Amino acid sequence: MEKFYLEKPSLKRKEDILDYFKEFTNYNSDINGSGMLIKVLEGYTFEEALDGCLKCEEEEFAKSVNRLQSKTFLLIRENDNKLIGMINIRWNIDEESHLFRGHIGYGIRPTERRKGYNKINLYLGLIEAQKLGLNKIFIACEDSNIPSNKTLKALGGELKVSKNDPYDNTLTNVYFFEVTKTLEKYKDIYNKYIGN
Repeated sequence: MEKFYLEKPSLKRKEDILDYFKEFTNYNSDINGSGMLIKVLEGYTFEEALDGCLKCEEEEFAKSVNRLQSKTFLLIRENDNKLIGMINIRWNIDEESHLFRGHIGYGIRPTERRKGYNKINLYLGLIEAQKLGLNKIFIACEDSNIPSNKTLKALGGELKVSKNDPYDNTLTNVYFFEVTKTLEKYKDIYNKYIGN
């Protein structure tokens, strides 16, 4: 059985992360859940993007770059040490001003989709959210993103809002989760996939 774990981005994963972003570019696919690592596609060096990504855990730095305080993780498949996805967990946010950003953003590389990996990614992300003291969280995704909507529903997300995001006028669904309850309810399904 395949096993997965979350790992903080680091220099040792530089080539894996650059290859991950290259795949998204090749597939002309949106990149979600990568935090400030995505800056490598905006002309930053990998080292600069990594530094910014790691510093976003600090409130003062996050505010200085107009970002939410967050932690970014790499989803690693233990069996072959491959970077499969990313997840970004944000905190110190409020529902009113950040409804369409949400507490969590995530993604799976295009060649590894439709295998159920994002459910494992989200489950592991909820474990990290719990470590940060988050219990009631919300996650947003575009209404047209059927796989993401299915992922959120599969882990018990409760659809609370469905309306146009004022930022880009895209119909967006917002799901709410009680983290402790979700982890308890789905532990028998997902704990068997957790490695490391």
